[in-house]
Amino acid sequence: MSYVLLTGGAGYIGSHTALALLNANEQVISFDNYHNSSSESLKRVQQLSGRSLIDIQGDVLDSQALAQVFEQYPIKAVIHFAALKAVGESTAKPLWYYENNVTGTINLCKVMSQYGVKKLVFSSSATVYGAAEQMPIHESAPRSATNPYGQSKLMIEHILADLHSSDPDWKIAVLRYFNPVGADASGMIGENPNGIPNNLMPFITQVAVGKRDKLQVFGSDYPTADGTGVRDFIHVSDLARGHLAALGYLQQVQGIDYINLGTGQGYSVLDVIHSFSKVNQLDIPYVLTDRRPGDIAQCYADPSKAAQVLKWTTEKTLEDMVRDSWNWQKNNPNGYN
Repeated sequence: MSYVLLTGGAGYIGSHTALALLNANEQVISFDNYHNSSSESLKRVQQLSGRSLIDIQGDVLDSQALAQVFEQYPIKAVIHFAALKAVGESTAKPLWYYENNVTGTINLCKVMSQYGVKKLVFSSSATVYGAAEQMPIHESAPRSATNPYGQSKLMIEHILADLHSSDPDWKIAVLRYFNPVGADASGMIGENPNGIPNNLMPFITQVAVGKRDKLQVFGSDYPTADGTGVRDFIHVSDLARGHLAALGYLQQVQGIDYINLGTGQGYSVLDVIHSFSKVNQLDIPYVLTDRRPGDIAQCYADPSKAAQVLKWTTEKTLEDMVRDSWNWQKNNPNGYN
């Protein structure tokens, strides 16, 4: 028996991926410091799947704790989610972001090398494309970053490329996510941000549940159909399936590959608000305010490579995303607390 290790396995995307892996009869270990997640998510994952996983509290900055996991369990591959991910916070605390995201990844790769585990799926981000000029965004688009969070992801992409160049036995899938939203259809696991959310959908659901009076829409003068920013929103359950597909892909190929995970469809902020209101029959009051510094007008993926190499395409619609987001929030008004 061998295991798939998920760093940050209790987080939003990690927990949904843990569920997908368990449902595919994989053995799963989650290694998470619970800085921005809850062990309750993993209890519910086990309940939903009817299978157990191993839940270890630990930090990727702690090489010794990581080594103990590899010492104790036969691990065949790692999916590396563990990271700080708030763009605004990264601007205020850049050293914390570089230490956690970059040093944490270096620690992980060193321990993996030590134990001869050289299959890695890495959570990157569409932020590595910076202010991309051409839509949809293909994997070959120029890379840049406009904030320390994006810069940390870009640095890690360079580090992993150098690692593979130095040792071709490494098999690495770098998955560039667009905008994950939604929740498992059961309503039992979902996005549970600590403090102020970083993403649009938790703001919408918090207005819907009465935690906030109204939604602020940043920017109404972009060169888009309705003036609001356009993004490629992807259902988290589709994203989780993408990780499962990437693991299978690493069994067959050598090398390092970069793959977009998105729908290829851009929706504006107002599209999402109106869809949420219509599907869930709820009024979402909002106000149009100034653009946020660093935000771009539009960003959506060319997902054709994922279809070709991973045999993966998204299945969920915007209606599924807004329905499942509300189902999670109304069943869990205080998240996992």
